[in-house]
Amino acid sequence: MANNSNNSGSNRVEVPQAKDAMDRFKMEVASELGVDLKKGYNGDITAKEAGSVGGEMVRKMIKRQEQEMAGTGSGQE
Repeated sequence: MANNSNNSGSNRVEVPQAKDAMDRFKMEVASELGVDLKKGYNGDITAKEAGSVGGEMVRKMIKRQEQEMAGTGSGQE
C-alpha cells in the first residue's frame, strides 16, 4: 500500500492565506444551520453538528465551483 503523505487526516488549510476566509465561511455556515460554533475549542458540540457544518461547507464549495466552471452566476448564493 502506498504512503500518501497528502492525506494525513489533519484539517489543515492548503493555502495559508485562505485561513481567515475559511474560518469566516465556517462561522457563516454554522450560523445558517443554527450550530453554536465559536472561535477556539468547540468540544461541546455534537459530532452530528460538526459534520453538518463540514458537509454544508463542502456542498456550497462544490456548487460555487460548478457555477464557475459552467460560467453561470457569480458564485454567490
